[in-house]
Amino acid sequence: MPTVQGARALAKARALAPVAGGPLAYHGGPVMQRAKLYAIFWIPTALQNGGTTGMSVAYQNLQKRLLADYTANGIDNINTQYYQIVGTTTTYIQNAAGVILTNGLAGSFVDSAPYPASGCSDAATPGNCITDAQIQAEIQKVMGLNGWTSGPNKMFLLYTSRGEGSCFDAGSTVCAYAAPDPNNAYCAYHSFFGTSPPGTSPPVIYANMPFGKLSVCAAGQPSPNGDAQADAVMSIASHEISEAITDPLLTAWFDSSGNENGDLCNFDYGVNTWTSLAPNDANQMWNGNFYELQREWDNHAGGCVQLGP
Repeated sequence: MPTVQGARALAKARALAPVAGGPLAYHGGPVMQRAKLYAIFWIPTALQNGGTTGMSVAYQNLQKRLLADYTANGIDNINTQYYQIVGTTTTYIQNAAGVILTNGLAGSFVDSAPYPASGCSDAATPGNCITDAQIQAEIQKVMGLNGWTSGPNKMFLLYTSRGEGSCFDAGSTVCAYAAPDPNNAYCAYHSFFGTSPPGTSPPVIYANMPFGKLSVCAAGQPSPNGDAQADAVMSIASHEISEAITDPLLTAWFDSSGNENGDLCNFDYGVNTWTSLAPNDANQMWNGNFYELQREWDNHAGGCVQLGP
């Protein structure tokens, strides 16, 4: 998910290139038929440069609540129009209605181990930066500690603490919050690692979830839970989960320019349907909990929607 500036640049590019902007097309890869979500909170006592860091329990609890509520509700319903084809069999994504024990928040873990030495250089967090390879190593470590295994319907979201940055690699050209080219900065991303030849585990599907930075990763949306940073990250998590469900190995659903369902609706919140909470209005209410989440692309509607078909 790009920053606000990056999203505006992408929107401008789409306006100049009519072939972009949907619909999503199927490219032959698998989808996540029923998502099981795992939260990893990496919260050392200090950053690499000795600076203070942290993540409140309330922030953690809101992230876990979003993962628990996501399945079987409005945004997840949008995913059910997408499918995978294996041989002659077409299988649609399913929401979690009636199968609560096999979906939603499947596990969480807090790791207080120190961050490794900075492997990159993010201008927004000088001295405190981890690469994608270091993120993958942390996820693998935590999976081992908890006995968690990878699977085609499992996604691991790694939340880092305040002040910690990240970049794709040591070259530091694509980073959290800021980058040499601001249009290459991100608020989060999803991907996978590992391979799956016969007899081995399937790839690990994951998301890197940096701590919420309102100046670049929020677009003035309300905060229905009274924690603006946590609310912004919940919207970003919804974006990444929706993309991972419909395109877990980056081979399933995206448009002619490579945009996934979340990319086409960056920072698009639609109408706040829950207005009795002013000034903390919301556009989603799931299980009695309120959220302000970006909309997602709907091929049937030909645009961004809040509720699936």
